[in-house]
Amino acid sequence: MACGASAAQQCLAAGLLDEVQVHLVPVLLGSGTRLFEQLGGQSQLERTHVVDSPNATHLRFKVIR
Repeated sequence: MACGASAAQQCLAAGLLDEVQVHLVPVLLGSGTRLFEQLGGQSQLERTHVVDSPNATHLRFKVIR
């Protein structure tokens, strides 16, 4: 969803997030928006948790400023 990715990118850029959770589901729905494409080196993400299942991969990242 482009609107959700845009909001998340704006919150990351503004330094408002301490943690990001991403749920990857292997379904092709269209072009989409790359969530982490526009970080521009302002923030780094440290992976803190991974849960892999047959239907999805759940990732949690700590935001490091």
